[in-house]
Amino acid sequence: MRSPSSIPLLRRSRPHSRIRPVRFLLKWTLVLVLLGVAYQWLAGAFLQPQAVLVLGGALEREVFAAEFAKEHPTLPIWVSSGSNPEYSEWVFSEAGIAADRLHLDYRAVDTVTNFTTLVKEFKAQGITSIYLITSDYHMRRASVIGEIVLGSQGIDFKPVAVGSKRSPESLNKAIRDGARAVLWVATGQTGDSLAHLLNREPN
Repeated sequence: MRSPSSIPLLRRSRPHSRIRPVRFLLKWTLVLVLLGVAYQWLAGAFLQPQAVLVLGGALEREVFAAEFAKEHPTLPIWVSSGSNPEYSEWVFSEAGIAADRLHLDYRAVDTVTNFTTLVKEFKAQGITSIYLITSDYHMRRASVIGEIVLGSQGIDFKPVAVGSKRSPESLNKAIRDGARAVLWVATGQTGDSLAHLLNREPN
């Protein structure tokens, strides 16, 4: 027969026996998540981009992209809501870029829609990796959106920053548009009313 003093010890051991499987599951869940992240990073590092995406908003981005396209002669170029068609076509023509490589798209009204208007087209064409060209001060926000919107369709990107003398954008803009990108993934809506509410300039 057990002595009364042994009973509390048995009672105290039970919670530990329940906690151990939970800790085990949490530990291996974390390991699997980290392995998944590492795999995605390694896969992205070895993927060769199949296209170039240029975000509109500054003329120098298109000038830079035209020269960049000369160094990557097999890649098609998408310019999302850039300068007027006449100027864009002239810039790329002057750089010797064939017209059939250039795709001008004017549906986007801000940085979030730069991605959401084209991501499904990239997906439909089997594109799994792109070069992303935008200004250095704009790259943080663009990268946050790209990770969410492009990533949701299994598309990797390699950032290519165009130098400028401007300071980086505020972190608030990246957070705001990151939230809008998540909203788009979840609902198909870009939440442009949210952009206007938090900042009168959605770009």
